[in-house]
Amino acid sequence: MTQIKEEWIAELSSPKESVRARAAGQIYAVGRSLVDQTVHSWWEHQELAQLFGDDPEVTVGLAVRPETFARIREANGRQLAEVPADQDASEFELHFDGRVALDVLTSREPEGQGAIAKFLSKHGEGPQQVEFRCSDVDRATQILRQQFGILAIYPETRPGANGTRVNFFLMPASDGKKVLIELYEAPAVQP
Repeated sequence: MTQIKEEWIAELSSPKESVRARAAGQIYAVGRSLVDQTVHSWWEHQELAQLFGDDPEVTVGLAVRPETFARIREANGRQLAEVPADQDASEFELHFDGRVALDVLTSREPEGQGAIAKFLSKHGEGPQQVEFRCSDVDRATQILRQQFGILAIYPETRPGANGTRVNFFLMPASDGKKVLIELYEAPAVQP
């Protein structure tokens, strides 16, 4: 993935909100730039585009080492997300003006074989995935397979953090490498 400046990640734990917001905006812009061209054709497919809405919600997943994760979490006062036990990850979200959203991720077992641990071992800290909210992950996955020839990583939608339903797609990125795209569906609202 395209490299981001180490100081941007460090600035996410600044005591100054303005410094954290600026750094988050820079990280978010790099993450978005990796996928904007890749998913552009998705918005031209009417049914698929409707699943994401008129103005898709996009979150950049930032993988960091556990010590960095702890500093960023403390500076921002964020609660941990409830991540399924079978996934080797801890995470929380940061939101800033301008619809800048980061999902800060780390491995529960830094030397383990989970996706985040492998990413950190291979690439170091940086954007690990880009997440798109949609209304029906199953239908979006079906359209991507049938109309675009894009296969999901998992054969079935699976549980994600905080009761979401998710699936993942490994796609070519603008920098010539690959980018992991997560589609997520919010949990059903209980009456």
